[in-house]
Amino acid sequence: MNFETSELTAQVAATARDFANQHIKPYVMQWDETQEFPLHTFKEMGKLGLMGVLVPEQYGGSGLSYFEYVTVIQEISKVCGSVGLSLAAHNSLCTGHIMNFANEEQKKKYLPKLATAEWLGAWGLTEPNTGSDAGNMKCAAVKDRNDWVINGTKNWITHGISGDIAVVIARTGEPRSRDNATAFVVERGTPGFKGGKKENKLGMRASETAEMIFDNCRIPDANRLGEVGAGFRQAMKVLDGGRISIAALSLGIAKGAYEAAIQYSKERYQFDQPISNFQGISFKLADMATEIMAAEMLTMQAADLKNKGMSMTKEAAMAKYYASEVAVKTSNEAVQIFGGYGYTKDFPVEKYYRDSKLCTIGEGTSEIQKIVIAREVLRR
Repeated sequence: MNFETSELTAQVAATARDFANQHIKPYVMQWDETQEFPLHTFKEMGKLGLMGVLVPEQYGGSGLSYFEYVTVIQEISKVCGSVGLSLAAHNSLCTGHIMNFANEEQKKKYLPKLATAEWLGAWGLTEPNTGSDAGNMKCAAVKDRNDWVINGTKNWITHGISGDIAVVIARTGEPRSRDNATAFVVERGTPGFKGGKKENKLGMRASETAEMIFDNCRIPDANRLGEVGAGFRQAMKVLDGGRISIAALSLGIAKGAYEAAIQYSKERYQFDQPISNFQGISFKLADMATEIMAAEMLTMQAADLKNKGMSMTKEAAMAKYYASEVAVKTSNEAVQIFGGYGYTKDFPVEKYYRDSKLCTIGEGTSEIQKIVIAREVLRR
């Protein structure tokens, strides 16, 4: 495994970093306080190719690798986890599902609009009573001649209100039966499809999280992605790539908190010297640096396997699990280093702390990642 940064990756990092500092950083706390979803910012990122990082150039995307993708999410998330989360959901879930499982006609129809952010994407798997237990979903699609009629609700959906297009996994068989779900594309404006309640969250407040409601929503069979009954298997493969996204998101948050803590520890004086001189602080920084590097190596390993088209279910779960826990620990320690100031919204680390917790929950909790890892380890 060679994770040496290429010139291309460095250029992509610089582009994402410059954009984040110029177009996101000045508004981070305003968006967080008001829970504003800055759709215009994503349109601007689309112009730079950041909304279609992995989409092949023939479909209007940037055609880059997972190394560049991880880099983009990290750089954006170092400034704002909310924007990083929405960027990841659009790229790896909605766009990723279509890129990997759509037929050629569907790819030509949807990918160019997603890659340029003309359309914002959403992805619907989770329901009010089926989170980790996705195989028992209630949202169902019933065949009616050449159409499908969808009824039910999805929740915790990134861009559930603002998304122009959603990939929805709906039950097409009996509950808990094998191969009982199918994936469909539903466009905003389709009768019977609407956004529901927007969640009022602890963190990631500028990333829109909402319900998607289907009430006799009729779509043509042409909107079906892949075979009938293949939806859940497709979703699990999409989540493998998505977990790399969340690992990268976690890394960005952790690095942002760590860099803020380093700077503050050098500037904050107590007993006539910077607090970084004290072992109690310096050891925290040493642990943070070590754990961030370990999380980055796990993430890059998973990205390397993904680039090569190799199995990486275990490695993606490891990266997501470890990096997300590191993000929480690092941001917690950063608040501690800042002391009383860290508990205020005048300094950046309280937001990293709030944002980090979602990383241990979204796209499979830490506990689910352990189940996946254990299953893969025992299988071998």
